[in-house]
Amino acid sequence: MMSLSLSLSSPTCHFASYNKQQICALRSPQSHQTKISQPKLQPSSSFLGYNPFRVSIDLSGEMKRKRSGGVVCYASAALAPRNLQWVCAISSFVLMVAKGTGIHKSFLVPLFALQAPTAVVSWIQGEYGLWSAFLALIARLFFSFPGELELPFIAFLMVIVAPYQVANLRGTKEGVILSLVIAAYLGFQHFTRAGSLQKVFDQGSIIATLAIICIVATPCLLLI
Repeated sequence: MMSLSLSLSSPTCHFASYNKQQICALRSPQSHQTKISQPKLQPSSSFLGYNPFRVSIDLSGEMKRKRSGGVVCYASAALAPRNLQWVCAISSFVLMVAKGTGIHKSFLVPLFALQAPTAVVSWIQGEYGLWSAFLALIARLFFSFPGELELPFIAFLMVIVAPYQVANLRGTKEGVILSLVIAAYLGFQHFTRAGSLQKVFDQGSIIATLAIICIVATPCLLLI
C-alpha cells in the first residue's frame, strides 16, 4: 500500500509541475507584451498630461477673443452705410416737423433726397408711392396742409420726379460731400440763431439739436 501510494502520487506531482511550467510558459508572452506595451501607453495618459491652469488660460483667451470680435462686429454693423442713411433720413424728417430751430428748412428736402435709404426710395418710386403721392396731391388741391406736413410732401414728390443724373448721386462720394455741405450750413444756422449754447440744449430745442448733430455726423462717417 505504501508503494502504491507513492507511485500514484509521483505522477500527480510531475503532472502538477508540468502544468505549472506550461501555464508559466503560456503566461510569459502576455506578461512580456504587457511590459512592452506599458511604456507606450504611459506618454498618452491624459491624466498625467492634464494641466488645469493651461486649460483655464486657453479658455479665458478664447472668451476674450470672442468678446472683442463681437464688439467689433457690432460696431461695424452699426456704422454700416445703410444704417447711417436711415439715421440721416429720420433726422431730416424730424427737423421738417420739429420746432425750436431757426434753420431754413427748405434745404432739408434735397438732403432727404440725397440720403434716403434704398428701401425708402424704391417704395416711393413704386406703385404704392405713386398712388400715395397722387392722393396727397388731390387732397392738397381741396384742403390746406399744415405747415409741418408741407415739406415732407415736397420731399416725397422730389424723390419721384428726380431725373436720372440726380438720382445717381445717392450713395456716391459726390452726393455725400453735397449732403455734408448742406448739413454744415444748417448746423451753422441752428447754433448761431439760437444765441447761446444753453438755449440750444433747452427743453424746446433739444430734439432739433440732436437731429442737427445726426445729419452733420452721418456724412462725416460715410466719408471715412
